[in-house]
Parts: sequence; structure tokens; C-alpha cells
Amino acid sequence: MRLPALVVEIAVASTAYFVASILTFEVLTPVQDLFFVDFYSSASLLFLPHGVRVLTAWLLGWRSIIALLPGVFLTYFYLAGMKAFLPSRLAGIAIAVLVAPIVFETIARLWRDIRPSLNREPCWYCVMGAGVISAIVIGILTNLAFGSPPLDYFAFFIGDVLGLFVLMLILMLVFRQLRKASS
Repeated sequence: MRLPALVVEIAVASTAYFVASILTFEVLTPVQDLFFVDFYSSASLLFLPHGVRVLTAWLLGWRSIIALLPGVFLTYFYLAGMKAFLPSRLAGIAIAVLVAPIVFETIARLWRDIRPSLNREPCWYCVMGAGVISAIVIGILTNLAFGSPPLDYFAFFIGDVLGLFVLMLILMLVFRQLRKASS
């Protein structure tokens, strides 16, 4: 891999992750708080960054770790300041960048390779399934690292899965419009 291509991957993936995080925490979560006043958790019920990390892992494989790391770290630093360097937060950062590529690799070894290929159409249900598995593993590990109550696991899972689904839906609509515009 050439350095300029890697720099582009890092810039695109990390920017997408950070923008999705800002949109989630500065727009979606305050709206969520208006409708769910008694919601006990700080988890977003529509966590768009999960969609970014899953789709990045699907597209880039192991390179997604490097591509997402700056954006994930910036998000943690934005939200926690210097507390981003606490062991629990560093564990959260590692979990956020490692789990999805591990899930895709595990699926490829145990079942079939669902990563992008010129020889086959993407299996979007498979990508969504890998995202659900990633959401379960990320939710369990992150909540263990943060010492969250068990009910938070479900809130994280719902937010991750809905975030992935909504992001995939948005991208599908955008690409459909781009195809219409080019034809």
C-alpha cells in the first residue's frame, strides 16, 4: 500500500467517524433526551459511528484499525478531555477499532468471506449480520471496561444496530441518487 492511499483512508475514515460522533452526541442525543426524559443511560439509541466502523472494517479489513484510530481517539478526547487517557477509555478506544475487523476475519475463516470483491455482489445482509455481532461484542467489552450496569448493554446494542442500519440506508439512498444523476 502506498503512503498517499493510506493517508486518504485515514482522513476519510477518521473524519467520517468523528463527524458521525459529533452528529450523534450534539444533535441526536439531545433530541433523544427530549423524547426519553427518564432514560437512565448515556448511550445513544442511534449511534452512527458504529455504522462507520463496521463499513470501514468491511471495506478496508485490517487497515481499518489504522484508518479509524485517529477519529476514535479524537472522539474520546472531545467527549472526555484528558480522561481519554484513563485505562478504561484507552480500552474503549482499542475495542472500538479492533472488534469489527476481527469479526469480519472470523466470519471469513469460519463461514465465508463477505468482504468486498470484484468477483461478487456485496451481501448486505451479511454485512448487517457482522455489524450485529460486532455490536454485541463491542457492547459487552466496552461496558465491562467502563463498569456500566447490565441494562446499558441493551442500550448500546440498540444504538449500534440502529446506527448501522440508518447509515447503510442513508448511503444506499445517496448512491442511488448518484447513479440516477450520472445516467
